[in-house]
Amino acid sequence: MGQRTYSSEFKLQVVLEALQSDGTDAEVARAYDIHPVTLSNWKKKLKENGSKAFGGSDELKEKKDKIANLERMVGQKEVEIALLKNFLGES
Repeated sequence: MGQRTYSSEFKLQVVLEALQSDGTDAEVARAYDIHPVTLSNWKKKLKENGSKAFGGSDELKEKKDKIANLERMVGQKEVEIALLKNFLGES
C-alpha cells in the first residue's frame, strides 16, 4: 500500500479542526481518515514553522509552473496538428 499525499489546505484544515475541537486528536483523525500520529506530526510542524509549515507557497509555485508548461505543450501540439492538417490538405 502506497503512502498517501495530502494538500497543504487539507493538512491545515485538519490541524485547525483538531486545535478547535472538543474531541480528541484520535477522533478528529478518524473523522478525516488519517492516522493519529500523522495528525500529531502535522500539529508539531505547524507549531514549529507557522505559516510555512505545509509549503503552501512553494507548492503553489510548482503547480503554476507545471500548468504553464502544460499550456505551452498544448499550444505546440495545436500548431503541429494545424501543420499536419494543412500538409494533408484537410481544413
